[in-house]
Amino acid sequence: MARAEQVHLPLAKLQIGLTIKLPLSWKNHPFLFNRVQIKEEVQIELIKSLGVPYVILLSGHELLPEEEESSNDSEEVEVEQQTSEVDINMEVRKSLRLSQQRFIKSVNDTRTAFSKTGSDPEGAYRSSAAIVEEMLEHMSEVELPELALVSAGESDSSITQHGISVAVVALMIAKTMNLNMSDMRDIALGCLYHDIGKLKVPDTIRRKRGALTDHEANFMKMHPNFGYDMMSKSGLFPEAVLNIILHHHEFIDGSGYPDGLKGKKIPLPTQIVSLANDFDRQLWAESVRSPQVALGYLFKKRAGKHDEALISSLVKILGIYPPGTIVQLSDMSVGKVMMTTKEVKQPQVWACEADGSESNLRFLIQEKVTVEKVLKVEELSEGAMKSLQPEMGISFYFNSAPES
Repeated sequence: MARAEQVHLPLAKLQIGLTIKLPLSWKNHPFLFNRVQIKEEVQIELIKSLGVPYVILLSGHELLPEEEESSNDSEEVEVEQQTSEVDINMEVRKSLRLSQQRFIKSVNDTRTAFSKTGSDPEGAYRSSAAIVEEMLEHMSEVELPELALVSAGESDSSITQHGISVAVVALMIAKTMNLNMSDMRDIALGCLYHDIGKLKVPDTIRRKRGALTDHEANFMKMHPNFGYDMMSKSGLFPEAVLNIILHHHEFIDGSGYPDGLKGKKIPLPTQIVSLANDFDRQLWAESVRSPQVALGYLFKKRAGKHDEALISSLVKILGIYPPGTIVQLSDMSVGKVMMTTKEVKQPQVWACEADGSESNLRFLIQEKVTVEKVLKVEELSEGAMKSLQPEMGISFYFNSAPES
């Protein structure tokens, strides 16, 4: 006996009495099984919230008008297109969640490695090397990884959170510069530990709000030396990694510290980390909190301090609207960019109405909606502030989601 052809039922046709099958993995919906017998209106509303364009009708055909079971070719093409978009959307959502989970794990693992640096330096090295290998593996999952906006839930960047985000940006720059895997390992490991010397700086200075006194600023500028001394005594870390720890505040014009190195006296891996660190520090400045403003700062205030080719690479990987950018859309809603995409004016955004209502993740390329302009935080309504949470700091991790 021939198997009956599946009926793809639009969500608008759902009604009590039908038995349907959800076109989702059991992990992606709240029901016990994919097969659902609809007995209540609340089940219908719950199914509609899952983001699928249709369900598979199993029984209850007699409850529907006869024409509901047939569809013309154009309707079938439309359903297939909707199904494809839903699949991609789900993959993007899962990938964003995975990026967030990986970021948090990397931050926590780095914190554990830090705790071993004094009592178990070999254990610290092994732990941090494992973090680096994991990050490189995540970056290499796709040929062209994108950047995703992530957060550790902190309004101030911790040393470990800052280190992971700087490592991600630096590795992306290194990838565009075609550096070899050995250099990438040194860059990532150097990033993890580049600010560990700040643990030797008193909290009253390190966590101070507002401008530091000259004495405090000079003490803070000793953190590269403190870090170098801490990590070099084990004899385990490569010289390139130690160079990054000691010289990540050097600039090619010689105006950096602690040694005022110029040009090629600063190894390329260290230059890359210096740029990524400089950019990330601006993302957490009280007066900035915007990747657009942070990039503008590099062009206006750091001219001649970083190699132009490296800045061009940074701009390339961030795109026109880097993750974390607050934007106004062509339909007058507002949003926060969640990840970079090839279609620079149609990124994935967490969006809401101007008053903050109806917040959700949107895929602009599927809606024919574009970014109109970048907004300042003070231009948002109180409701939009609550929905978009622009006050949260901006950190990055690799995202391997498919293009929508």
